[in-house]
Amino acid sequence: MLLRLFRFLSVFPLPLLHFVGVILGYIVYALSPTYRQRMRDNMALAGVQPHLGRAIREAGKNIMELPLIWLGSHERLAAKVSLENWEIAQAAIDAKKGVVFLTPHLGCFELSGKSIALRTKMTVLYRPPRKEALKPLLEDARASSGMLLAPANLSGVRALAKALKKGEAIGLLPDQVPQEGEGVWANFFGKPAYTMTLSAKLANMTGAPIILTYAERLPFGRGFVQRFVPFEEALDGEPSEQARAINRAMEKLIAEAPSQYFWSYHRYKKPDGVSGPEEFNQQETT
Repeated sequence: MLLRLFRFLSVFPLPLLHFVGVILGYIVYALSPTYRQRMRDNMALAGVQPHLGRAIREAGKNIMELPLIWLGSHERLAAKVSLENWEIAQAAIDAKKGVVFLTPHLGCFELSGKSIALRTKMTVLYRPPRKEALKPLLEDARASSGMLLAPANLSGVRALAKALKKGEAIGLLPDQVPQEGEGVWANFFGKPAYTMTLSAKLANMTGAPIILTYAERLPFGRGFVQRFVPFEEALDGEPSEQARAINRAMEKLIAEAPSQYFWSYHRYKKPDGVSGPEEFNQQETT
């Protein structure tokens, strides 16, 4: 049923999908107190409250564009995306030392990895969605672009490391809350957030460069501009310092398009089995 709905919606033009998405964004914001409060709280932490109205609209667009992103033809998607500073990524790919692409929940993050995978072999860390009905749809959509899916477990980490050692590209969502034992507490917009350490570990272990990328949504359904930005933070010190460096890079990237960040994401949640950030707070104040 869900697959049929997405196939039906995927044939519609992007401007229409985004128009409906704007309406959907306001409806979800109005009907869900939890969604509404989390979005407002997270934006207040980042100091971007003036962007609230647009963030509501962009969140709705993010939902309605998924059928096209997941099920649209490669040719149709390619026509909707222009690349900015792709030469940065191409130079890293040509060096054959592996590339770690980091894509936060910014803009059309589902498109970012798919766009890269159309140009070079790429393995992405994959965590199945909570809703079982979405699992086959999401897996098929991501795999159809040529992306190799690495499960979010030890075997998946090995697959990522193997890909880098072969000189291939990998993709990670650095602001996705990891599971127990896979992260550390590090400030994100001034508040402790459980942050993955995997991206820094893989980069340091293999010597592969890190490149940041996000697909910014253009107004009126005109498409997307996928931007590629070199990672300029130092990945020295303890894992918590490395995680903070990753978060700083994400903060700078989000500042480029604050209305298109996924502010309703439960970024500051405490995963099951993980001790709270109280000890981290004590360390920060000493």
